[in-house]
Amino acid sequence: MKGLGLIGKKLGMTAIFSEDGTRVPVTVVQLDQCTVMQKKDESRDGYRALQVGYELIPERKVNRPQKGHQQKATNGYYRSLKEFRVDNIDDYDLGQELSVDMFKIGEKVKIQGNSKGRGFAGVMKRWNFRGLSATHGTHKVHRSPGAIGQCADPSRVFKGKKMPGQMGNRQISIKNIEIIDVRADDNLILLRGQVPGPKKSRVVIRKQV
Repeated sequence: MKGLGLIGKKLGMTAIFSEDGTRVPVTVVQLDQCTVMQKKDESRDGYRALQVGYELIPERKVNRPQKGHQQKATNGYYRSLKEFRVDNIDDYDLGQELSVDMFKIGEKVKIQGNSKGRGFAGVMKRWNFRGLSATHGTHKVHRSPGAIGQCADPSRVFKGKKMPGQMGNRQISIKNIEIIDVRADDNLILLRGQVPGPKKSRVVIRKQV
């Protein structure tokens, strides 16, 4: 997945009105300071990418290996580091700050975030199963998945079978999300529609190539 991006925090959803009076639901994402911490090239690393730091933290909260690595950029210490594949790393300098100005109103971007965790869920909630009959002798198994195995051959449960388990809390990527507004003074981006994750969760906004 190529395309440089920024890392931000989801603040929540609201709605704005367009010039023709249409109500547009938007998600507000705050993009803090992101800095180029490392440039990776094909000769040394086998691929071209930029490592970007997100969320400034005090020096006392950084361990020694990370402190030695992040000191090369000479622009503070960051809690999170993320790589972005790019075609030309020479367009960027070590320690360069990336801002919301790299995005434009009307541009389509890719969004990446972790969905809300729903805990352990049964098949009716997790996979929208119909459930078993409520009559004709069905006894206390109305929300069970029913038979899941095979006959004597192959006499096993196939991998990937939809069963109860952990619901949510997984990485989700969505393409073609439109940028409704860019407010550089407040480091805010307004995206049309929903964005994966709860409030204050981390969101990656990536340019589409």
